[in-house]
Amino acid sequence: MKKTWIVLAAMATLTACNSGETKTTTPETPATTEVKKEEPKSNPDYDKGLAIEVKQNCNTCHKIDEKLIGPSYKDIANKYENNDEMVAMLAKKVIEGGQGVWGEIPMAAHPELPEEDAKAIVKYILTFKGK
Repeated sequence: MKKTWIVLAAMATLTACNSGETKTTTPETPATTEVKKEEPKSNPDYDKGLAIEVKQNCNTCHKIDEKLIGPSYKDIANKYENNDEMVAMLAKKVIEGGQGVWGEIPMAAHPELPEEDAKAIVKYILTFKGK
């Protein structure tokens, strides 16, 4: 019975992460503002990826420096190298979803997201390496 509740809670959370609608709530706005202050605006990967990340509501499940439902962006950036192969692999995970690398809760798939947008999000996340 306990496992059933855990699975139901995880499914409800993932459904919220994958709504496809743009929702703006008060708690998420400060996080976005904080992100903009942390990185210089001269990095095109940061600027483009941030815009898409905000539009896709990735911050529902991820934060820059703390684990929420998914891993923090800093943890992801520090685990993976910033090269074309890793960007392509991680972009595929964003589009197809996945489970097991960061725990038992699966990441929701985003099949409607174009590959170039997924790569832009990944490049944005990788700007946090070493921070």
